[in-house]
Amino acid sequence: MKASAIEFRLRMWIQIVIFLIGFWAPWLGPVEFSRRISTWAWLAMEISRLGIASFSVAASVVIVVGALAALAGAVLRVWGAAYLGYSTVHHEDMQGSAVMAAGPFRYMRNPLYLGGWFMMLAICLLMTPSGALFAMALVTIFYLRLILGEEAFLAAKLGEPYKEYLSAVPRIVPRLRSGLPASQAKPHWLIAVLTEINPIGVFVALAFLSWSYDNELMLKFILASFLLSMVVRGLMKAPIPTGVFLVVAAVVRFAFHQAVPKALLIGFGVALIAYALLPRKEAKPDPA
Repeated sequence: MKASAIEFRLRMWIQIVIFLIGFWAPWLGPVEFSRRISTWAWLAMEISRLGIASFSVAASVVIVVGALAALAGAVLRVWGAAYLGYSTVHHEDMQGSAVMAAGPFRYMRNPLYLGGWFMMLAICLLMTPSGALFAMALVTIFYLRLILGEEAFLAAKLGEPYKEYLSAVPRIVPRLRSGLPASQAKPHWLIAVLTEINPIGVFVALAFLSWSYDNELMLKFILASFLLSMVVRGLMKAPIPTGVFLVVAAVVRFAFHQAVPKALLIGFGVALIAYALLPRKEAKPDPA
């Protein structure tokens, strides 16, 4: 049931594929987004059909609930990342040098995955009902697999201190009070906000742009926040290739008047070449 190392390394891309399929929903036939009903609109129509509230009231309630889910996702992601650190949260491999029992980790073991789940729930409101059901089912299973994989890894690496932490803190559903002593770890809020721009963007889209009832506008904003978060992470992890990407994409877009997707694709390709040409740091030999 637990995720493998390769699944953990590709976790972001696996989620992207799941949600692309959810938005595409190939089982519904040809892609005609203008004729497809979103989950938030479907829920509002069903509430109205049952006579519980008018469509306008029901739509407002669904939007508020979606915005609250997005807010919970953004808060948990930023809060957890502030204590765990960028290098751990977005590392390709599982990390664990010590038990983390500070910030949200005093109340639940997996605030980042719970925050991610709430963020995905908010995004799913823009999919068709069947696409949203498909995406949330697969994402939930995938997150559980990742959690079990990380817990097995940390238990094997950290031993008894982590096993004591497992017995003291719930896996997902947070406790209102923590029995753990307060930690001296200091959060890095600015880094956390910069690296978690995407969940913040999802919240902004659901809380403010959703009142326009324009799904395309919300999707464009969420996509833009995702791309911006990738650029920020790239500047922190690989500044030279990321800088090359930004410069090339801007030149192709504004100097050669190419479409944005084409400019981004060309910039990404040149950045990959730049990354491949960079000298590699030699791995330090393990001490005897």
